[in-house]
Amino acid sequence: MAGRKIVDEREARTMLARLGRSRSEPAQWARANGIDGRSLNAWRNILERKRGKPPAVSRRRRRTENSIQLVELVPTEVVATPTLARYAMRIGDAVVEFGGDARADTLKRVVEALRSC
Repeated sequence: MAGRKIVDEREARTMLARLGRSRSEPAQWARANGIDGRSLNAWRNILERKRGKPPAVSRRRRRTENSIQLVELVPTEVVATPTLARYAMRIGDAVVEFGGDARADTLKRVVEALRSC
């Protein structure tokens, strides 16, 4: 259960000082003290920006130089267009279905994926 939000800068500085003295993980400390961990982290970032430091990155979110970051792109608006025709291609046990509005580059990628199997 999330705790209460930190109300002002003075309280944030006090809580962050207590956290620093405790040597606990921030999320664990926040739960134990009835504080919302997101609020505590937001205040830490605000105060660090005021001092000109880049925001802290939690230990779990640190990336190494060789790590890969996944970014999911989703359409913000779906435009419904009537499909004039439906097609089905049977290749062995697999069936690939697509509409007349399918893009050529998409179909090419599907075929290449099937060839690799």
